[in-house]
Amino acid sequence: MIPNMNPGQMKKLMQQMGIKNTEVPATRVVIESSEGNLVVENPSVTMIEMGGQKTLQIMGDIHEEKASEKNGKTSKQESEQSDVELVMARAKCSKEEAEKALEQSNGDIVEAIMLIEKE
Repeated sequence: MIPNMNPGQMKKLMQQMGIKNTEVPATRVVIESSEGNLVVENPSVTMIEMGGQKTLQIMGDIHEEKASEKNGKTSKQESEQSDVELVMARAKCSKEEAEKALEQSNGDIVEAIMLIEKE
């Protein structure tokens, strides 16, 4: 049993044992797996180094993101990419011009093509 120690004594004892604690300034932590992700919002992350090994202690608001949700985000990115390619082909423009036009038209492909053709 460890007697009651104040934080200063605990820190000194940990230093004597060769243990270092470092706060990691994280804003979000994501642990990825094939089934989905564990997402930690508003995390408090501490890196503990002892004997050449580093471990992380993570606390915060945890929620799961299923693989289907993760795939939905990928599909959205793929869809946006195909929109850019379509605008490039129809308006005969560069990727940068197509992306800019799609941004200005809030993703409306026809309007983006018309914006480019006006120029």
